Amino acid sequence: MTPDVLLQGIVAGSGAVQRRAIAKAITLLESTRADHRAQGDELLTALLPHTGRALRLGISGVPGVGKSTFIEALGLHLIAQGLKVAVLAIDPSSTVSGGAILGDKTRMEHLSVHRDAYIRPSPSSGTLGGVAEKTRESMLVCEAAGYDVVIVETVGVGQSEIAVQGMTDMFVVLQLPNAGDDLQAIKKGVMELADLVVINKADIDPHAAMRAQAQITSSLRLLMLHGNPDHDWKAGLVWRPKVITISALQSQGVDEFWAAVTDFRAQQTANGRLAARRERQALAWMWERIDAGLKQAFRAHPRVRQLLPGLQADVAAGRIAASTAARNLLAAQAGQAQAAII
Repeated sequence: MTPDVLLQGIVAGSGAVQRRAIAKAITLLESTRADHRAQGDELLTALLPHTGRALRLGISGVPGVGKSTFIEALGLHLIAQGLKVAVLAIDPSSTVSGGAILGDKTRMEHLSVHRDAYIRPSPSSGTLGGVAEKTRESMLVCEAAGYDVVIVETVGVGQSEIAVQGMTDMFVVLQLPNAGDDLQAIKKGVMELADLVVINKADIDPHAAMRAQAQITSSLRLLMLHGNPDHDWKAGLVWRPKVITISALQSQGVDEFWAAVTDFRAQQTANGRLAARRERQALAWMWERIDAGLKQAFRAHPRVRQLLPGLQADVAAGRIAASTAARNLLAAQAGQAQAAII
């Protein structure tokens, strides 16, 4: 499909026609072919006027915390309220084979077949931070298609999984009742960036869930004093991160969760923080793509391609330092006799 046909299918289409257009558009955006990249840029530019109205929700948490089960319970709850839900589930890619299972939809068997839901699994493809390289573009496609809530489910690896916070309106961290002590709760990383902490599987051990809620609430107060400036109570901001307990498997607490999300959106919209957050994210996205483009252009440079195999062999054999090889390659790419120190 051409970008014009895809645009028409996404914005004006419905049912199977729209779903097919969304899938084709995301596949086009994820492609690494140069001609596909150009078509993808054209499509994104055309889609932009139709985006920005959805709530972008990031969901993170360790493997086994119940992210997919929670997202299905939340999605069905939202659909019952008349909303359309899109889920972008990021699956870890193998460092050995490069493949990914892409099996998150199997855990959302009820949500995945609903006409008001769209679920798209994508491989992380080595991208750090628990998300895929083209997740931002995929979010825009779903927004243009009229989905009211776009949920990004991250890989689920641990403290460094924070990239999703830089592309969503609200960052939610799922925790287990016995996930650790007070020190674990104040470790730098996801916890200090979380807008909402959800303790899932509270039905298994209600007492442990209550203890975890108290510990994390206390820890978040400390982080508000010395952590994320967006959560600094001294700055007069209205939002303070909350901790709630739920049981996604039994659909308990989902309504309380959505009430907190609605409250967050209303408050952050009223004080202008939501708009400012999206502006920062757009600029960060631009520089991220510049970095990626410069790396790609560097690898494609004729002189670099000529020198790279020999220098790689020298570095691997210990005949030259990696930093020296890097400077030589940068000098070759810049057309200089000697590269600046990096």
